Parts: sequence; C-alpha cells; structure tokens
Amino acid sequence: MSAWEPIGTRNQPASAVASPVDPLACPAHDVLRGAPEPAPPPTALVFASPHSGSIYPADMMAAARLDAEAIRSSEDAFVDQIIAGAPDLGAAVIRARLARAYIDLNREPWELDPAMFEDELPEYARSRSARVAAGLGAIARVAAEGRPIYARKLTFAEAQARVELAHRPYHDALDRLLAAARSAHGCAILLDWHSMPAAAARGHRARGGGPCDIVLGDRFGAACSPKLTALVERELESLGYRVARNTPYAGGYTTEYYGRPAKRTHALQIEINRALYMNEVTREPTEGLARLTADAGRLTRALADLDVSSLR
Repeated sequence: MSAWEPIGTRNQPASAVASPVDPLACPAHDVLRGAPEPAPPPTALVFASPHSGSIYPADMMAAARLDAEAIRSSEDAFVDQIIAGAPDLGAAVIRARLARAYIDLNREPWELDPAMFEDELPEYARSRSARVAAGLGAIARVAAEGRPIYARKLTFAEAQARVELAHRPYHDALDRLLAAARSAHGCAILLDWHSMPAAAARGHRARGGGPCDIVLGDRFGAACSPKLTALVERELESLGYRVARNTPYAGGYTTEYYGRPAKRTHALQIEINRALYMNEVTREPTEGLARLTADAGRLTRALADLDVSSLR
C-alpha cells in the first residue's frame, strides 16, 4: 500500500471510497518530505494536491441531498498518485484527504455563498466572487451539471468548523514547507497539481494547435518567474504533451496567494487533461496513468537539478 492510501479506500469500489466517515477519525491532509525533519529539504520543490481527497465526512452527508458518488466528479482523481514519487526525488508533497466538496482548499477560506446559509455571514466573508456565483466557493453549492448538493441550508458554524478542521491546518502546513524551502535554498518552488475535464481541454488550443493536454497557470506571469514557467513548458512539450498557458485556468487561490517571486516564492498551477489517464465516466484509470506518473518524475528531476539562483 502506498504511503498516500487511506486504509480501505484506494482501489475499492466507488461506494466504498465515498462512504461517510467521521473527519476527526483521520488526518485532513498528508505531508511527505524529501528528507525527514529536522534535516533541511534537499530541494526547493513543494508539490501540492488540494483536490485529491476522497473522504466525505458524515456531517456533510447528513445535510446532503446527493450521495457522495454523485459529488465525486469534482475530485482530482489519481493526481496524488501521479506525484507520489516526488519525495524520493527531493520534493515535499502535501495532499488533501477530505473531499474538495467538503471544503475547497484552493479557495479563500471565507469565500462563501450567503444563499447557502440560514444565518448571516460575517462582514469578512467574500460572497461576491465569480467562483461563489458559479456555486463553487470554499463550500460548493453545486455538483456536476449544476445539481444542488445540500437538502438544507447550512449554518456559519458548520462552515467555520470545516475551515478550522481542514483549510487552516492545510495552509499552515503548506506555509511551513515553503518557509523551509526558502530557508534552505533561498527560494521556494510550489507546483499546485490539478486535473481538468476533457471537455474543458477540447475548448482550448495549445501552442502549435490541437486541444491542450496540460495547462500551466502562473497568473499571467505574476505568480512565477517566466524562466520557471518556460522550463516546465519545454520539459512537458519534450515529453510529447500539448501545453497551454493561463487559458482556461490561470491559477487559483493557492497560486495567487503564495506566488510572490519578489519574495522568493514561485507558484505554478498544473492542470492535467483527465482523458490522458482515466475514463471520466467509470472513473477507472487507463494505461495513461503509468505514463503520466513516469513523466511527472522526469519533470521533477529536471526541476530538482535547476539552479534556483537563476530565478532571482
């Protein structure tokens, strides 16, 4: 069993993966390091997978009108497996265990839809973002095809509990990993790994034509050194992937919040076309998963060998 795998979930039927559990019975996220503490990290690399969680806590499912299987299309299935070998190559890795629909770690914590709550939200809540309008705030209102997830309105106390249980600890841990990388290497390189539906990829062309296989999001150059984005792009294209930049995904909360090149932190979002490695209907992996996993290792090696002083 991989170090990533919650006992009794990986390689089980979807109904087993999605069975409601007590969130306090398991960690909300996992961290694997390139070297055990207190040794300094061997590289400046930090990989994150905020949407790979497949655990649906009991308190969420008690309020839901949909079963967990109907909500699972929002998961970045298998992305954690694609990057699972990174610690052996010197990169620290953090990944979510709780489902994205429970609390989205790639959103601001208080990016909440007031229509979902029976009580008033505090003034600091961000209720007018485009993501909230789409039903995809920190707590999603809808699942695939716009189906409402909940049978009742939630309370702000419930949202606050999810933030304190999962969102805050995840970002505290990510912040510590980046600080350790900066301390040891003079800068930190954060790759935030995601997957996108094949339909989204078909609607956008990569450089050289054809639907994109991978989208690199660097907030149009604001979150990451252009040299780093260009290096990742070249490496992926040399492996045969069609790569696009910033369209349709320029990077979410994680990329925007942590990407501060002037403060020695570079953040790049990587979106992978799910058709490359899985059947989106059955949610079963295809032979492409092994290729992508190997290629993620090749990319990691190239980045581990990078002279990070060239990014300053």
